[in-house]
Amino acid sequence: MEKLPQSIKEKSILLRSKGYSLQEISKTTGIAKATASLWLRDIILGEKAKQRLANRISAGRYRATLIKKEKRIREEKTHEKTALKIIEGINRDVNHNKLYCALLYWCEGGKSSNEGVRFINSDPFLVRTFLDLFRKAYNINERKLRVLMHLHSYHNEEEQKEFWSKVTNIPENQFNKTFQKINTGKRVKKDYAGCVAISYHNSTLAREIKAIYKVFSGERGTW
Repeated sequence: MEKLPQSIKEKSILLRSKGYSLQEISKTTGIAKATASLWLRDIILGEKAKQRLANRISAGRYRATLIKKEKRIREEKTHEKTALKIIEGINRDVNHNKLYCALLYWCEGGKSSNEGVRFINSDPFLVRTFLDLFRKAYNINERKLRVLMHLHSYHNEEEQKEFWSKVTNIPENQFNKTFQKINTGKRVKKDYAGCVAISYHNSTLAREIKAIYKVFSGERGTW
């Protein structure tokens, strides 16, 4: 009985010296991981053994990252299906569009009604969503819409103007002079298209939008 444990211990020492992990040794020899840890705690590893362990740890972390990513994607798809059912179940009319438009404006719109309607953001999807709701909620004059781009020195102004014109569906000739933001050039934001301010000079309309979100927050609270 004494010989078998000794042979297993010797095999464990050999495997450890080659850079096998405690878990690998436990599975290979059949001993408990705690036993392997006790037997092998004084073993000094060579460079090759250390490298093998490091590679295995990196591979393990990579696999764990992939598993987490796959789980997150599955959860996101589940949430998207639920969200789609919620949105499809809403019977939208012009008043719904006004409310949704006002709520977005509450978050990202200008606070002074005297300036008219002014919506500022760098997210193309949010800008497009606001304009879609704004156009559906109110009978606006498209020629009164203006776009002011806020760009860094590393941006190509003409390319960004073409990009934002497609996002907003506002002609380039309705863009104001671009505002150049101060930038050292050392930090370049990848895929950052700059920020835009969408303006519609109608203070009466701005006050109506402001009134909607103020009344909603006061009478109905948070949805």
